[in-house]
Amino acid sequence: MAQKDMSIYDHIGELRKRLIISGSFFLAAMIVGLFLSPKLITYLQNIPEAESFPMNVFQLTDSLKLYMNFSFFVGLILILPILLYQLWAFIAPGLLEKERKVTLSYIPIATVLFFGGLAFAYFILFPNVIHFLSQLSDRLNLTEQYGVNDYFGFLFRLTIPFGFLFQLPVVVMFLTRLGLVTPAWLRKMRKFAYFVLLVVAGFITPPEIISHLMVTVPLLLLYEVSIFISRFSYKKVLQAEQEKMAQWAKEDNERQKD
Repeated sequence: MAQKDMSIYDHIGELRKRLIISGSFFLAAMIVGLFLSPKLITYLQNIPEAESFPMNVFQLTDSLKLYMNFSFFVGLILILPILLYQLWAFIAPGLLEKERKVTLSYIPIATVLFFGGLAFAYFILFPNVIHFLSQLSDRLNLTEQYGVNDYFGFLFRLTIPFGFLFQLPVVVMFLTRLGLVTPAWLRKMRKFAYFVLLVVAGFITPPEIISHLMVTVPLLLLYEVSIFISRFSYKKVLQAEQEKMAQWAKEDNERQKD
């Protein structure tokens, strides 16, 4: 099937439709999050890393703020596959039939990588960062007294970004399929990409070498994996172009015979 020609008004109408659908699902997911949040908060308060932190509320609205923040993030996580599908549905009319099928298959991969990033940050990175900060407080002879919003806000800032950073291979694969990047270009940009990833790791982690390496090394590996995936996808793109050219040549020959 060929690409569909759409006017600017069609694009705006399609975008509006996708935003309304996404917003409706997000509202429903937030309502589900309102029921799940108390159990999640209780669970996260009872993990070993949290038991050593005396959590307090310093303002009357702290509990409500925590409750709503949890509901927001739970809702966002629950509808991630739907958001990805709506994004795909918005750009699908501009793709060929084969490209639509291939890019649609990226959604489950992206979802798995997102949860993989969350799991890595929560089970590996977060405990080590908490341990480092606790040791630093003890070394400075400081009494730890944290607000519950500070603790969980720090947890969100550390884990949620990793869910999106782990999307790098899927993004590269998608852009390669669209012909916007190539493996050669990614290799050429490797030094700049490494620098950007180092800066990102510096923003996420505290100023401590072990935690910094625990973030930097996986990000660099993700970039290298992305180059490998791009090489594989690029071969598919070249193969599809050759098949298309062969089909056009065949159709031209048939027309000349007629």
